[in-house]
Amino acid sequence: MKGGLIMPGLKKNSKTDWERVQRDAATDAPIKYDPDTDLYDPNNPEQVQNFLASAKVVRKPGRPKAETTKIPTAIRLSSDVVEYFKSTGAGWQSRIDAALRDWMAGHPQKRV
Repeated sequence: MKGGLIMPGLKKNSKTDWERVQRDAATDAPIKYDPDTDLYDPNNPEQVQNFLASAKVVRKPGRPKAETTKIPTAIRLSSDVVEYFKSTGAGWQSRIDAALRDWMAGHPQKRV
């Protein structure tokens, strides 16, 4: 049954035939290896170890880290305020942040 087994850690059904993988893992048969296309012989422990030792974890590129990060917070706002900013499209939370900064500039904090 291809894709029927859900493996731990996967969020949805995998298209991998996990039953076949488990059957193959239970046998001691050598893994098929083609020196023209494969990077190393999976049946040779030394080659496997060398390959894994030289492997580099590649992280998917994402948004660059901002100079000043924002702090996630929960805030209660009037529904019309939220609807207004949301109607302006993506980045509405940043626009609320900018509006609050603008307000802060006109209202210096009083020290007590």
